[in-house]
Amino acid sequence: MSRQNELRLMTKVARMYHELDLGQMEIAEQLSLSQPTVSRLLQRAKREKIVRTIVSVPSGVYPDLEDKLQSRYKLRQAIVVDCANDSEEATNREIGAAAAYYLETSLNQNEIIGISSWSETLLAMVDALHPFPRRISAQVVQILGGVGAPNAEVHAARLTGRLADLIHGTVIHLPAPGVVGSAESQRILLNDPYVQEVTTLFNRITLALVGIGAVEPSKLLASSGNIFAPEELDLLKEHGAVGDICLRFFDRFGQPVLTPLNERVIGMKLEQLCKVDRSVGIAGGQRKFEAIRGALTGGWINVLITDRFIAKRLVEE
Repeated sequence: MSRQNELRLMTKVARMYHELDLGQMEIAEQLSLSQPTVSRLLQRAKREKIVRTIVSVPSGVYPDLEDKLQSRYKLRQAIVVDCANDSEEATNREIGAAAAYYLETSLNQNEIIGISSWSETLLAMVDALHPFPRRISAQVVQILGGVGAPNAEVHAARLTGRLADLIHGTVIHLPAPGVVGSAESQRILLNDPYVQEVTTLFNRITLALVGIGAVEPSKLLASSGNIFAPEELDLLKEHGAVGDICLRFFDRFGQPVLTPLNERVIGMKLEQLCKVDRSVGIAGGQRKFEAIRGALTGGWINVLITDRFIAKRLVEE
């Protein structure tokens, strides 16, 4: 077959497949070819650049940023959310909606879902989540005790329970505060059989949904009754802390910041989090930039859902 005849046949097959939406078997029958021959001609049409794939990226979608984040921080997936402005409230709302869609499209049967207790973005995620049309045989585990004042502890339990209701899953509350008064109190609670029933599940979690906090608490968290006193926050800063996940603090390099405060936390450890199949960090806003970068550098999460402003800084700085 001459070169011109080969090109003519490749072009005909490519047009029938890509423009007329005919299947390979239909093309084979019409042109009296075998299906494997049609497949080979389609592959050659790509190599010869007879067929070129062009993806038209809609406004407000940032695949290049997502690819760069995934490559730089070795992420399983990055989701970059468009935000009209850089206000914290608007950012949390948009990120929460994106996280809800991620959950709706990727949640598998029999997942064991861990969720951190007190996060504005996680609250926005649950607010945006649609009730699942079918039952998901999933467990929703609270991986950080209620933090701060009693109303905060109630909120933590409600956040976990609401997520479980929306996916028709089973809720498992952590019956403890997020922060206790002493290391001895932590030891006693961690030895409590009801608490142990929950903490033993931490190593079986398949999907973790976590907020990423700055050292300075958000307005929402501060109004709930601050988790640590100002002098304790100063101690964390002196040790280089830039952020936390589940009240486990880390520095700008992602290394854990070990202070006596760590012995007062009831919740999942960073070492457990990084072993989860999908550990999803849901956070944005300029106030949290250093915290998000530290979490990524430490490898504590493998999926990031954030806003375009933070994403741009993460790949440029």
